Amino acid sequence: MTIGPVQMLVLGFDHPNFQGRIRAELERLRDDDMVRVIDFLAVQKAVGGEVSRLKETQLDEAERAEFGAVVGALVGIGAGLTPEEGAALGAEALSYEDELLDEEAWDALADIPEGTAAALVLLEHRWAIPLRDAVAQAGGIRLASEFVSPLDLVGVGLVAAQEAEAIVAMSEDTV
Repeated sequence: MTIGPVQMLVLGFDHPNFQGRIRAELERLRDDDMVRVIDFLAVQKAVGGEVSRLKETQLDEAERAEFGAVVGALVGIGAGLTPEEGAALGAEALSYEDELLDEEAWDALADIPEGTAAALVLLEHRWAIPLRDAVAQAGGIRLASEFVSPLDLVGVGLVAAQEAEAIVAMSEDTV
């Protein structure tokens, strides 16, 4: 299995207004083989303190075991295991209904304000596999990777100030 670059997104929602648009967009991107949600965990704290959780993945059982093997091999190397030992442990761990994003990682949720939500998304960028491979075949390596804010693009003249402000305002209203 070829795995594309993986990104961890941490999202906050000051005024959650979930209407299924995020899920629909992630499904559209998956259907176009652009991205794949490896693991998704969202938590919403209602006014009054009631907490609700949503966990999802776009991996089927076989993909979970394969992905777990790759992650296990990488983690195993750092833990003093051989890649094979780590792969076996990772495949076994994810072949069950376990998630990569463990709920214990969300102990801090007690501290999020009422009426807000947060999400962790482990996202595989499938579109980037051919580009990554082409860079590697040319002898290149990634030195840095960062999203650039629309406001930063104004300074170099790629985006008009009004357009950047509208994008940022929309982001703040919807995220």
